[in-house]
Amino acid sequence: MTDELRFYLESTTDLDPTLEQAYEDAHEFGLPVPDIVTGRLLTTLTAATQAQAAIAITPAANVVGLYLLAGLGTNGILTCVAPEPEHQRFARQAFRSAGYSPSRIRFLPSRPLDVMGRLASHSYQLIYAEISPVDLKALVNTALPLLTTGGSIILPDVLFSGALIDEFRATRDMIAAREADEYICALEGVYVTRLPLGSGMTIITKLA
Repeated sequence: MTDELRFYLESTTDLDPTLEQAYEDAHEFGLPVPDIVTGRLLTTLTAATQAQAAIAITPAANVVGLYLLAGLGTNGILTCVAPEPEHQRFARQAFRSAGYSPSRIRFLPSRPLDVMGRLASHSYQLIYAEISPVDLKALVNTALPLLTTGGSIILPDVLFSGALIDEFRATRDMIAAREADEYICALEGVYVTRLPLGSGMTIITKLA
């Protein structure tokens, strides 16, 4: 995506005040957030799957959660995996300001890999997971059984802006991300899409 196109899309997309405030809070505390283009894609994917249950694994649950809730059905439930109390506070405040009932959101104050295995299988239509490259493979293996058929795992910023092709770049995170990408692309029973959003997004859709 060219800078000119990105500027046009972002400058012609209206954000409601609650989402603007969520972005400001996240930026103030240095939390990584999806850009507006990516955020709108999250809402679209959530709505397209007619999702009734979604999971957000991210420090910026306030921003990501608002995009997901916008696409969830009126009775849809959002589960936020957010270990840090301060991040939970931002998210609760954002959801309350946007008018969402607390009964539609639950918070799990645990590390993602500690809690994912305790969630119900075949119960979620969308899982957004912002996680360390070294945990990517384990996260995918734990998350796939949670999806219903047609559901998707969204992994933001996992392709290092294409630098994975350079095998001489051998940092721990780079090696883990490269191995995870190869592993994901070889999975059976899923459809994998990689998009030039952020530093590279991977979407894994469960076929059966």
